[in-house]
Amino acid sequence: MGEIFAGRYELVDPIGRGGVGAVWRAWDHRRRRYVAAKVLQQSDAHTLLRFVREQALRIDHPHVLAPASWAADDDKVLFTMDLVHGGSLAHLSGDYGPLPPRMVCTLMDQLLAGLTAVHAEGVVHRDIKPANLLLEATGTGRPHLRVSDFGIAMRKGEPRLTETNYVVGTPGYFAPEQMLGAEPDFPADLFAAGLVALSLLTGVKPDAEALIRHFADHGIPNAPEGVPEPLWQVLASLVHPDPDARFKTATGARKALLAAAELLPEATIEDEVVEVFDHIGPLPAGFGPDGPLRSAGGDGATGSTTVAAAGTGATGGTSGAGDPTPGPRSLSGTGSFQLAPPEPQIPPQPSTPPTPTPMPPGPPPARNIPAPPSTPPRTPAPMPRYEPPAAGPPEASATRPYTAGQPPLPGQPPGAAPAPVTPPPGAPAAPRSAVPDRRPGPPPKVAVPVLIVALLCIAVGIWALLGA
Repeated sequence: MGEIFAGRYELVDPIGRGGVGAVWRAWDHRRRRYVAAKVLQQSDAHTLLRFVREQALRIDHPHVLAPASWAADDDKVLFTMDLVHGGSLAHLSGDYGPLPPRMVCTLMDQLLAGLTAVHAEGVVHRDIKPANLLLEATGTGRPHLRVSDFGIAMRKGEPRLTETNYVVGTPGYFAPEQMLGAEPDFPADLFAAGLVALSLLTGVKPDAEALIRHFADHGIPNAPEGVPEPLWQVLASLVHPDPDARFKTATGARKALLAAAELLPEATIEDEVVEVFDHIGPLPAGFGPDGPLRSAGGDGATGSTTVAAAGTGATGGTSGAGDPTPGPRSLSGTGSFQLAPPEPQIPPQPSTPPTPTPMPPGPPPARNIPAPPSTPPRTPAPMPRYEPPAAGPPEASATRPYTAGQPPLPGQPPGAAPAPVTPPPGAPAAPRSAVPDRRPGPPPKVAVPVLIVALLCIAVGIWALLGA
């Protein structure tokens, strides 16, 4: 495992080196992602002050790679930023040489968009060069540029950290006024951006001093070989030695660049395809896409022991004599009880009557019939004679008119509900009468007048309809 910095950032492997420190790929344990970490190598006051200035810069823009956070651990200091995989413009130019003009216009448009955001914060970058312009690994798709390395950037009006006759930056990308000791200003970044565009179009680093002399002696030179004329008119205004003759803002230069790009010829299938691939490389051993790979030896052994114990508990243990002894039911990996495997079910066999054994032909065998008992037969007892009861007076009928209820039983008060008669168990159900029960209705002396009134109403209604 790598060194853990301030309890949060685990350094994985070095991926580059800046002006004031080395750049590492690091794992952020809090945000659970890989970041680029610049670790300060020197701890003197001058370098530390530059480091503090750089980490204090906070610019949120898709084409600016500014520090996101910082940490200190004893005498070491680092700050982090997004991890960009596609290398820099220096790598791209070194791999392919001169780039297509339309692609250069796309890259320059993104560079000027990033400088617009930086200048809006009052910051002068002072070190625009191909190595500080990083690319996302977009393959053969549209490139994505990000301005990085604000180690010597400063805000306008802040005190300078260098002596009056000392110039900081990268030789070959200095603006003429910087060489004369002028205060850093936005046009100096635009001058360096123009030189970057020339290096991408020609494939070689431009000679800034020879270009400045040609401007001074002969005015604006002709377009270099491989640079379209509409694009050169914009770049000549960026690399003019006189800062007053350049574009005042990155926004103005961007508008002129977009107008020139519309005059360029369309790309053809014969143009070389430029691919921005991953320059960082695979992760070292012990790290994966989701962070460090912790050793699983202890956990794995424990897990194996747990599984074995669970299996032993579910199926029963073994005693010293070799007899199986039942063990307690254990829990499965999902927290539920493990069930015994289902017993195999034997399908029922169809029952067939036994086949009788055929008897051999011949006379039937004699049977041994037991002799009757020697006890004398019993004489049956005489049955009693049946005598009908004496006839009595007939009872009055309990049926009432227009009543479907049952007659009251003897000893039951009138109006009480008769008790249901439950047949004894096993007795056959009584047959239902074929004659339907008569439903109660009004007597004729009520129904006839009602019917006559109804007929009169119908007649009056028909007469009214005919009269209308």
